[in-house]
Amino acid sequence: MSADKPLNARQTAILKLIEKNGVATIDELVEAFDVTPQTLRRDLNLLADYNLIQRFHGGATSITSTENLSYQDRQIRNLEEKEAIAREIALHVPDHSSMFINIGTTTETIARALMNHKGLQVVTNNLHVASMMSQKEDFRVIVTSGEVRARDGGIVGEATMDFVQQFRLDFGIIGISAIDEDGALLDYDYREVRVAQAIIQQSRHVFLAADHSKFGRRAMVRLGSITQANMFFTDQRPSEEIETMMKNHDVRLHICTP
Repeated sequence: MSADKPLNARQTAILKLIEKNGVATIDELVEAFDVTPQTLRRDLNLLADYNLIQRFHGGATSITSTENLSYQDRQIRNLEEKEAIAREIALHVPDHSSMFINIGTTTETIARALMNHKGLQVVTNNLHVASMMSQKEDFRVIVTSGEVRARDGGIVGEATMDFVQQFRLDFGIIGISAIDEDGALLDYDYREVRVAQAIIQQSRHVFLAADHSKFGRRAMVRLGSITQANMFFTDQRPSEEIETMMKNHDVRLHICTP
């Protein structure tokens, strides 16, 4: 959405502050601008509607197409929505099934929701997922080879992609950084995208998980299309154009309410 009326002076100042610092919380903005939290939330929601910032629970971040939010910020952002998505996905994963789980805080939340399952076999390039799920004695967890990213415990690279291609599993559980208006799936790291593409190719069923904040977000590397998923799990309806595209390609939409 583009701005159909000019921002007021406070909203412009808020935008400049967030662009300068990269992130700001409601409490920080209340102190800086001496207005109520309710007023700040309205300002931030307006800026987010204009695609000038990215909202998260308790604050906002600047929009960039070249670098994702920090791992710590992503862990707490839209957590209730991620948990609702995770619960719904868990209902569609039977015991004793096999799956890929890729990098991301959303997929980590899904892994947590799967901990009550039995006999799962998991291949993952996410060290946090591997550490969590390996605690279940009846789970078999395989960690891919490759280079470990210090910032989030993700494993990426050519070796990771080659490793994934050795398997053919029941489910590919994919998180994504952004979904463009034309249904393109976008991410920030070319190496991570190559691995996610391999997971999609080697999965019998692809479950795509993304909360509403990923719609219209900017990222520079194209992973694929939403039409490559078998099911899409989110917390709000996507645009009419994306819904039509999904229907035309038999992608089942699941709206997961927190």
